[in-house]
Amino acid sequence: MNDHLTQPDWENAHALSGAYAVDALDDVERARFEAHLRSCPDCQVEVETLRETAAALAVDPVEPPARLRAEVLAGIESIRPLPPLIDRDQPAAPRRRPWYTTTGPLLVAAALVLVALVTTVALRPWADDTEPAPELTATERVLEAPDAEKVAQEFPDGSVATVVVSRSEGRAVILTEDMALAPEGKVYELWLSTDGVDMIPAGLMPDDGDATVLLEGDASDAVAVGITLEPDGGSPEPRGPVVHVFELT
Repeated sequence: MNDHLTQPDWENAHALSGAYAVDALDDVERARFEAHLRSCPDCQVEVETLRETAAALAVDPVEPPARLRAEVLAGIESIRPLPPLIDRDQPAAPRRRPWYTTTGPLLVAAALVLVALVTTVALRPWADDTEPAPELTATERVLEAPDAEKVAQEFPDGSVATVVVSRSEGRAVILTEDMALAPEGKVYELWLSTDGVDMIPAGLMPDDGDATVLLEGDASDAVAVGITLEPDGGSPEPRGPVVHVFELT
């Protein structure tokens, strides 16, 4: 393969410096340009300058639109590129003036700036990502409390009831799994006891076998939680059958 390029070929290779700097050439174009680059100090300076510009504008990778490469190459015949930077303390190396210059480097730099702007807007780095977490409900605070105490009871039919009490929160929660529904005209009533004798009404269970209920009243000093079967509407004191008493430590 002949690595020597004619004058028109040399001009075309020079015009590809911008696309080469951002790796936008196909394999054939890259090979032709690299063969030219080895013997062209001007292109070497231009490629190095463009790569430094691209690195300064680097952002997280964003897939460019399919038309970008076509637009870059289509515009290479209309506007003169910026000349390569030359150290003022050294004499400028002689360079051959191209028959025509391109917009390649300018379009590549502009495309990089546009990508950076679009990515910045999309990511919204100024957005407030320190918003406070949603406030927990009283039930969630009991279940997640560091001092949460759990007492579970499995019934003969396989259903399970678990009482969770937090002294720091001063509340108790009961969770049921597959618990049999109360008979018609009846309701499960919850109780708290602080002395192991007297039972204080703590609310009614819903008509649902799988339920999570926050007991009413202060459970800071509770020593037991009870469930009884009472008439619809509940009772001021336990009168019906005791379903279970959960003893707390």
